[in-house]
Amino acid sequence: MTATFPDLYMSPRLLAPGGAPADLTTHEQRYGPLSYGDPAALLRTVAASGLTGRGGAAFPVHRKLAAVAEAGRRTGRAPVVVANGAEGEPASRKDKTLLALSPHLVLDGVQVAARAVGADRAHLAVEDGASYLESALARRGDPVAVQVVRVPKRFLSGQASALAQYVGGGAALPAHQDPPVRERGVGRAPTLVQNVETLAHLALVARYGADWFRTAGTPAQPGSALCTVHEPGREVRVVEAPFGMPLHRIVPVEGMSAVLLGGYHGTWIPAAEAAQLPLDATTMGAGVLAALPADRCGLAETARVLRHLALQSAGQCGPCLNGLPRIAAAFRTLATPGPQGTDRADIARWSGLVEGRGACHHPDGTIRLVRSALTTFTAELDAHARGLCTATDPTPLLPVPHEES
Repeated sequence: MTATFPDLYMSPRLLAPGGAPADLTTHEQRYGPLSYGDPAALLRTVAASGLTGRGGAAFPVHRKLAAVAEAGRRTGRAPVVVANGAEGEPASRKDKTLLALSPHLVLDGVQVAARAVGADRAHLAVEDGASYLESALARRGDPVAVQVVRVPKRFLSGQASALAQYVGGGAALPAHQDPPVRERGVGRAPTLVQNVETLAHLALVARYGADWFRTAGTPAQPGSALCTVHEPGREVRVVEAPFGMPLHRIVPVEGMSAVLLGGYHGTWIPAAEAAQLPLDATTMGAGVLAALPADRCGLAETARVLRHLALQSAGQCGPCLNGLPRIAAAFRTLATPGPQGTDRADIARWSGLVEGRGACHHPDGTIRLVRSALTTFTAELDAHARGLCTATDPTPLLPVPHEES
């Protein structure tokens, strides 16, 4: 895994050049002192910056901060901050890379968020690297104590309600949220669950202001984002790029059949279409960009991912317990050259029954991937129905945990 930067439009912000981890001294020399400021003024600055969440939803950060702060005032309970570094998406490396190379920038963001919402405690949830992060915390004198929490290595561990339950001592399972986590989360207190990359950007906004933040990106989507890039024959790398950058400057499209945009809850896009698109906060999802060569089978890749997603569901509701396994099994038939029966029609029908009916958004994200594959790989579907496959290289591109492959 490497961290790189496309040399266009801006200088790197989150990841220092060279790929070496920044200790506290190096961090302070690079970024300067952190001023927490007045919470009301801080919220105005964040609103003016246009910062949105980098965990997949692209929700305005100032609105999330304000909602948690208001819930704290209304209930009389001090909010809790949970920094979400539980990167359960197998294809993503951005959060792990950020925590490994710039841990103190994330920890600065935790303190800024705690100040903004009035929190008196915070947690940093990660799958790996807990000891390293605990060592980094021990070198700081932060006003709000931060506890590192090791979460299970599962796709849904980073879902907000699952994470809040786990940090509070329960199982890492999504829950129907009424009221939502922002009003009742860890220990029934108002809880801010924020992606670690978002918190790193928040620390920079607090330091340098809204105008500085807007010097990268576009007026409608300011700032930069971390992307995990997969392409055959190269090591997986994490790229920092501004919004608005053409995708073809980040991930290769020439000689490719399609690009997976956003990760396993994202969409397959034909390579020719991807070549015309910019990096967009509303479509980047988990920040995964995977280039599929013309000699690989997009149906086979999708079938492997769908089986993983079905196995990783919480199994708490009908769409996950029944719908996703059926869809995954039917899609595996489509991925195998030969008779398809009614599988195409069944998948389309089951997708409509599953969508919007889950306890969380896991079924919806899975259906998004399914529908994009059926559209993008239509020609391959037809070839498979005739008993043929145009792919000549069976080497998998997308990572799926070995025990589930």
